[in-house]
Amino acid sequence: MKQATGAAPRFDGMALYEAMDAQRIERGLSWRQAADQIWAQSEQLNKRRRDHPISPSTLTGIARRRDCTCQHALFILRWLGRSPESFVGRNERRFALPQAGPDRRLRWDLRALYDALDARRRERQLSWVELARQLRCSHHQLTGIRTARYAIGMRLAMSIVQWLDVPANRFIYPAEW
Repeated sequence: MKQATGAAPRFDGMALYEAMDAQRIERGLSWRQAADQIWAQSEQLNKRRRDHPISPSTLTGIARRRDCTCQHALFILRWLGRSPESFVGRNERRFALPQAGPDRRLRWDLRALYDALDARRRERQLSWVELARQLRCSHHQLTGIRTARYAIGMRLAMSIVQWLDVPANRFIYPAEW
């Protein structure tokens, strides 16, 4: 995992993809079957919501992008039984994801993430541009979290929680809609 000098290790989207692919192969699944299993974790909720299922191309595209949305990452992490922090080199028990039954889906609370980020930014008297420089992103990516309807990139979400020095699970909850 390459990182800038003095910077915290970044979320490794390729390692997430490789762990998912290894689990898929170990279970003897095609990408379609893996996508179906990942989606079926929330079977009751999916039936009630009639959502569009996760597609195999969403999963395989992670290898090309080396990142995925923070919401898609939760589907995969749940299936793997791993925490987001395990892909930044921290696999401690305190980082475990919340439990979710078949009637729930893990979701990032982006509003709470934004509020915590903004509060800490103000506390440290940083502009959005200064903070964006520290997080290696654009200030628009940060200010856009306030109005994000669905997701942000997982690498950005994890950069934020690392900067806040809190576990990702503080911003993740089992949603029932």
